[in-house]
Amino acid sequence: MTKLRKATGPVTGKRRLIVHCGVQKTGSTSIQRYLMQNADLLANDLIVRTPTEGSPMRPLGRAAIDFSFHPDSSDSRQTLKIALDDVLETLPADSRPVLLSHENLAGAMPGNGGETRLFPALPSILAIVKEHATEFDVDFVYYTRRMSAWKPSVWAQAVRTDGYTRTEKEFMAETADLPGWKDLSVRLIESVGADCLSRFKLEDESDPLRLGLQLLHHAGLSDDRLNALQPLHAPSMSRLNESATEFIRHINMLNINPHARRKVINLIANEQHLFNSDHRSEGTL
Repeated sequence: MTKLRKATGPVTGKRRLIVHCGVQKTGSTSIQRYLMQNADLLANDLIVRTPTEGSPMRPLGRAAIDFSFHPDSSDSRQTLKIALDDVLETLPADSRPVLLSHENLAGAMPGNGGETRLFPALPSILAIVKEHATEFDVDFVYYTRRMSAWKPSVWAQAVRTDGYTRTEKEFMAETADLPGWKDLSVRLIESVGADCLSRFKLEDESDPLRLGLQLLHHAGLSDDRLNALQPLHAPSMSRLNESATEFIRHINMLNINPHARRKVINLIANEQHLFNSDHRSEGTL
């Protein structure tokens, strides 16, 4: 756990802005559900913004992904700044710390749009946020997960959400030269500095139904305040079973309307038990 920090920066006196930038498949969805479920209990201590339906956080995530594909484009850079402004302008005008949580701020993960590297645009994205949010004392948080568990989970997610068509074995071959998290850490420190950067390991979260305690402690909440929060009923975005994932992978190879594809995949995700090898229809033994 990190040392408790105040609502304003120790030197600048500016309002704190904590940016949780993922990365993908490190519990971000469960963390965000936990934050929103406890939004009322957190309200006196912390303003939380997550990518809920219709919120300006959604365009911010899309802008970060687009920038990661076009890092040299002035248009994509400007779009990212505008999307950030749209989020910041919705904040109440008081001194409470602000927590923005969106895994897509990391940019495209391996398997999305042909990306095979370890978040190459993330250092630039964080630098843009830090340089643009001048009214705030900005610090960044990212989670990591053991590579041996993270990469298979990323593959399954890429199949499910990004239209990835290759097998897990092929994905592993594509990403065989992927560096470890230390490489990302070095690049981030070079970009924004070590003093405003915190890395937490998903494995150090003590309760899968209360993911994000490290993040909330970093945001300034005491143990007593954390103990008052309500746990989730179940984890979020669990990996689909192998047969359901394989079925989706084959769907990805078809030339079908993206909207229709999303509907079909949602049906599969909601009824993935149908793809179990031991599934039996009702009334059978």
